[in-house]
Amino acid sequence: MNIIEAQPSLKSSKKIAIVTALFNEELTKKLESGALAMLANYDLEPYARVYVPGAVEIPLAVQALLQKDDCDGVVALGIVIRGETSHYDYVCNAVERGCSQLQLATGKPVGFGVLTTENREQAESRCGGAKGNKGAEAAQVTLDMLQVMDSIHKL
Repeated sequence: MNIIEAQPSLKSSKKIAIVTALFNEELTKKLESGALAMLANYDLEPYARVYVPGAVEIPLAVQALLQKDDCDGVVALGIVIRGETSHYDYVCNAVERGCSQLQLATGKPVGFGVLTTENREQAESRCGGAKGNKGAEAAQVTLDMLQVMDSIHKL
């Protein structure tokens, strides 16, 4: 029986891009800083850093990057904070669905670092506060999944 676990090397040659939504920029930049720091732990510079207006635009930029032969994976970063209308639900569903479908269509990982929070305090807590930095976690997931996929392809 084959057992595959994520065990990324501390040295990597993978090309990982970061897409960051600029809506709630003061917080999304903190997510991006976390992702950059995590990539630096593996001696990686981002393949590209792409900025989009908001969360809904993230999947289109991710798609463009994943269609490039030399881009191995993407970290998607954004923050959606619940408001008074149902707009929140549509945005959250659209960005999650788009990123999930792109992973399946391309076979390349998308680290989903798009926070969907009830309020600003929850978002702040997840951008380097008490709940950690979800941008760093999304970058780690991208690296983990690249290693998992490489191992599966070698079976």
